[in-house]
Amino acid sequence: MKVTIDAERCQGHGRCYEVAPDVFTDDERGRGEVISAEVPVHLEDQVRSAVSACPEKAISIS
Repeated sequence: MKVTIDAERCQGHGRCYEVAPDVFTDDERGRGEVISAEVPVHLEDQVRSAVSACPEKAISIS
């Protein structure tokens, strides 16, 4: 699984890094940022939860 955040859509609610702190962090503007685009299998459920939790729908997985 790969994950990306659309920086234009992200508004910095922080739900992604609250739900999956091993995959997401915040950047200097307080907006979500992917730590590693390749998601380890054991973290995939957390990433799916982060996708669902994002109010701006800025997170994509493939």
